[in-house]
Amino acid sequence: MEENVVSEFLVHLREGNADHPPLSAASAGRAVVAVRGFHKFAVRDGLAQADPAAAVRPPTPAKRLPKALPLADIERILDAASAPGTALALRDRAMLELLYASGARISEAVGLDVDDLDLDTAAVLLRGKGSKERVVPFGSLAGEALGAYLVRGRPALSASGAGNPALFLNARGGRLSRQSAWTVLVRAADRAGVTAEVSPHTLRHSFATHLIDGGADVRVVQELLGHASVTTTQVYTLVTVDSLREVYATAHPRALG
Repeated sequence: MEENVVSEFLVHLREGNADHPPLSAASAGRAVVAVRGFHKFAVRDGLAQADPAAAVRPPTPAKRLPKALPLADIERILDAASAPGTALALRDRAMLELLYASGARISEAVGLDVDDLDLDTAAVLLRGKGSKERVVPFGSLAGEALGAYLVRGRPALSASGAGNPALFLNARGGRLSRQSAWTVLVRAADRAGVTAEVSPHTLRHSFATHLIDGGADVRVVQELLGHASVTTTQVYTLVTVDSLREVYATAHPRALG
């Protein structure tokens, strides 16, 4: 077998025919990886002298655009989180406000201690991947929610614990877990009537997308998100371009001509 046969096989997978629909880049890639593994095994065990698949690379899957919620849905979720007015509701509102205001990962948020938060300067110290630290500002609405929680909510929760330094506490006074924080968001979204699939990462995506849509420089957003490379952040510019294209297609008189 020659290298061009393996390459043609990949092309066939991607293009398909009357009997077989075309495969996505990810599916075709998995098939090519299997073929490469088989030929590598054959050469290693002396069943073949050369590997015709060695130079054939799987196709690169298309980047999945992150899903962001409209601002109206974000606001409904935040309002729904604080509806009961209890200590837990104050915590839930403060945590979700901070997630959207800072773009923090859920693991970063539940890992916060009280001392990581500075209400005077409206900034929070986040510890990201690889223990890299970054200081991220947050807005006045998040500051108000955090202040209310620290004054009226957290003292009630900490009374059940043993002086836990965590910012966000559970009902027993311990550090809120990542899973519990996820549940807080999902329940708030359900109460708010938001039908889109929602996760803590959805708030992070919405934070970044709304900043880019508002004119923020991609490198500033990179720093706020704690991305090591700007190429990771640039996926959000694709969302903006996609939105512009949609508006253009709807508004321009000759867009569909």
